[in-house]
Order: sequence, then C-alpha cells, then structure tokens
Amino acid sequence: MGKKNYLIEGVSGAGKTTVATELNRLGYQAIHGDRELRYRGDPITGDPIAPEDYEHNPVWMSEHQLWDLEKVNSFINNRSEEVTFLCGGSRNYSSFQDSLDGIFILEVDKDTMNRRIDERVAVDPTDFGSKPEERELISQLFDSKQDIPKDGIKIDANRPLKKVVEDILRYIQDSPNK
Repeated sequence: MGKKNYLIEGVSGAGKTTVATELNRLGYQAIHGDRELRYRGDPITGDPIAPEDYEHNPVWMSEHQLWDLEKVNSFINNRSEEVTFLCGGSRNYSSFQDSLDGIFILEVDKDTMNRRIDERVAVDPTDFGSKPEERELISQLFDSKQDIPKDGIKIDANRPLKKVVEDILRYIQDSPNK
C-alpha cells in the first residue's frame, strides 16, 4: 500500500483539532496545521508578513492565515508514514490539494459550532472566538463557507468523536491508492 495524504477542514468549531488529537492517539500522523504549519502571509504571493505589519482584526488575520508550503510538501512527500492527515484551516490549501488523496470536510450545525467555541474559550479565554468581532466573522464564514474547499468528503461532525474518526478511517481503508 502506498502513502496517503488527507486534508481535514471545516469551519471554526467543527472539530479539526479534536479529530487530529484523536488520530494521533490512535497512532496516525495527524498534523495540527493551525499550530505547526500556520503563518501570516500574503494570500497571493505567500510571502510572510512581519508581525509588526499585521492588521489586528479578525478578517485580516483570517485572510492571511496560510500554511508553510515547504513544510506541507515535506509531510506529503515523506513516505515513512502510511497515512498523513493535515488538520486545520489553510487559506492556501489550493496550492497543495492536487497532491492529496482526499479532503475531508467536517460539517456541523451552527448550534454545535457555537457550543464548541464556547467550550474552548472557557478553557482558554484568548482562543479564537472569544471576542465579539471574531464571533461575527465565524458566523459569516459559517454561512458563506468561503474558506472551505468546495469538493471533499463531507463528514457529519455533530456526532460523537469516535463516530467521526471511524468514518474517516473507514473511507481511507476503502479507497484505492492514487
């Protein structure tokens, strides 16, 4: 069997981080993209932007959240792992989506999304979604789905974590190699 690479995407609060943590616990290579790959950069050129040049508002921060393509490609090209999951929100996913075996889109309803954001903000009051302007952006992005890949395998992430992960693993086991 050959190496497989998948992106796990979804709106804020869909469970990308939680799914990545569970996949890691089960022994899979799951990269927390929003922690390990993220940087702020020009969405067209990919050039990094220095922190002193950031516009500190949620829309700007979201639009400039990119993943380091060199790091992404090193995970994709590394054949030592049977499966790699890249989990999180990448505004430049289109730059590497052709190298993937698939994209999973975690879908939740708005109430679930808001409950999960409330829960994570209760644990870390600085987490994204703690400010009213961040919540407004999250709601707009939920409604528009503008930052979510259009094509992908939709996973009902309203369900318990175990079921969500089982669906993802069932799909990759049943899918043929590229």
